[in-house]
Amino acid sequence: MIIDLIYFLLPAAVANMMPVFARKKMEYLNYPLDFGRSYNGKRILGDNKTFRGLVAAILGSVITVYIQVILYDFKFFRDLSLVDYSQTGFLWFGFLIGFAVIFGDALASFIKRRLNYSPGKSLIFVDQINGIIGLCIFVLPFYLDSIKIISSLVFIWLLGHFILKYLGYLLKLDNKAI
Repeated sequence: MIIDLIYFLLPAAVANMMPVFARKKMEYLNYPLDFGRSYNGKRILGDNKTFRGLVAAILGSVITVYIQVILYDFKFFRDLSLVDYSQTGFLWFGFLIGFAVIFGDALASFIKRRLNYSPGKSLIFVDQINGIIGLCIFVLPFYLDSIKIISSLVFIWLLGHFILKYLGYLLKLDNKAI
């Protein structure tokens, strides 16, 4: 069951990591999602939430879902899947997952700007669950109907976040261990 949940979360995890890997690519999309605007004297999201990150996240998610659609022809992956990929359009599903993850990240940035956190500064728990919050809003209600599965996904997302963040620190991809 845990592997099924991880497999379902794979496109979201890829989407969550893609903005980091796209940092030096697609410079023409390096424009803030909030268009540099402010609300009550504070930036809405900040300069770190860009169209480049949004596009990279969506592309990474679409490609990952496309691979899952191809793998769905094999019994092992079909048995592993929480979603019937033969009935799910990979472009729509991948787009939705990528968008949801970035929406959750943007929502966390909006909250952090209201609390006077500087861009890039971590707000414990909010930064760890932002992607799964987006999934809970845009994806899970349409594809999964079990509270048990959704709560398990939240737990696995949190655990996976800490593991991947620490791994990124060890590999010198991130300067923070948590």
